[in-house]
Amino acid sequence: MTSSGARPSLWRHRDFRRYLTGQAASVTGSSISTMVIPVLAVLELDATTAEVAWLTFLSQLPPALLALHAGALADRHSKRKQMITGDLVSAAALASVPVAAALDRLSLPQLMVVAAVQGAAGVLHDAAAISLLPSLVDRSLLQRSNSRIGGLFAIAATAGSNLGAALTALLGPARALLGDVLSYLVSAWCTARIQAPDGPRSAAEGRRLHTEIGEGLRYVHGDHQLRTLTLVNATTSFALALLNTLWALYLLRSLAMSATAFGVVLGLGAVGAAAGALAAPSLAARYGPGPMMLAALAITPLTQLPLLLAFPGLAWQFAVGGALFVQLVCAAAAGTTQRTIRQVVTADGMQARMQAVSTWLTSGARPVAALLAGGLGTWIGVRPTLIVGTCLLVVPLVVLYRSPLRGLMEMPGSAAAAPAPAEAFTPPTPPGPSVPNPAVAVDVRRERSAEGGP
Repeated sequence: MTSSGARPSLWRHRDFRRYLTGQAASVTGSSISTMVIPVLAVLELDATTAEVAWLTFLSQLPPALLALHAGALADRHSKRKQMITGDLVSAAALASVPVAAALDRLSLPQLMVVAAVQGAAGVLHDAAAISLLPSLVDRSLLQRSNSRIGGLFAIAATAGSNLGAALTALLGPARALLGDVLSYLVSAWCTARIQAPDGPRSAAEGRRLHTEIGEGLRYVHGDHQLRTLTLVNATTSFALALLNTLWALYLLRSLAMSATAFGVVLGLGAVGAAAGALAAPSLAARYGPGPMMLAALAITPLTQLPLLLAFPGLAWQFAVGGALFVQLVCAAAAGTTQRTIRQVVTADGMQARMQAVSTWLTSGARPVAALLAGGLGTWIGVRPTLIVGTCLLVVPLVVLYRSPLRGLMEMPGSAAAAPAPAEAFTPPTPPGPSVPNPAVAVDVRRERSAEGGP
């Protein structure tokens, strides 16, 4: 175990490098699929608007339905085996697409089934991946680990989108998916090479899965910190999902933004997410985790103002791009910090179920918000709907402000950790020593900056 005064380098740990390599490859590959599958559906299979909507819905449905079960399974069984299983199932499902295309048998129903299977396998993988971190990394390294991963994953996601476009132009959309197939195989191989133990597992003998799911729900509800941060995640996810549903349509149609300019704006957002994740430890150390998260949540609604006030023109395009950069800096910094707090205060045998509750609520909020955005956009117009979404971004700010967490000046578990004197709040002591062999896992593939970040 490393002495308390030392600051060991995460890059010297083989398990950390293996995990990081595998998951970064996986994020890159998933971004390829996110870009390629809609192109394949629209250009190759002539999908209608309704069919594209169904394709998106089926890909987003598994987290809402299966997150709680996947979390309970990850706490009960080997997390690494569950991750590898998810990777291999996803690889097999995606590999069926170029095979069917080569045989001229590819159909839209097959693509929908593949999207649903990939989504379900991704839930299994992610539930185990995020909860593996506290059992592999000493708790003093959690903040830095999450920061490094968040920054790298933001870059990997952008690289994957660009790679997907290049592969589509070079090989065609169906064969471009082979890039994601390869990424899943790399992820499975790297995960299999991790040597550190998974950590404690829940005592599952003779117990039903729904009993353990109920334990996870009660555990999160019974801890004020977990309950507050999970509610912050869910309300933020709902508001951003409402905004994101109409965001691209508004920029491309109402503001007449070109595809090139739209890509540049998205690139600025990715840079902001990376910068926010990397800056999170130093910001939390300087200002305190609570005040820093509160400031980030307060700035986020303000970043929507350039979008709401914008008119067609180059100057407004720069303003929108800059605002998105600031928004994702805030989202990534707050997301990285709150994720670390939740991991630190959660018992080892509850890590996956704790994370699953957050994933279930945030994922469940997205389809509802998308339907609401569609209805409001049709009824009152796109810009007024974006104003509604901006107002909803104030809700997570109020939730955190009303919590003692707003005054948390050090990460829980630190001897100096204490909130503002006006609030009585004592962070729980981390349950037992952790294994000092660092590897890392964060919310991978679909949940990003604000999850920590929708």
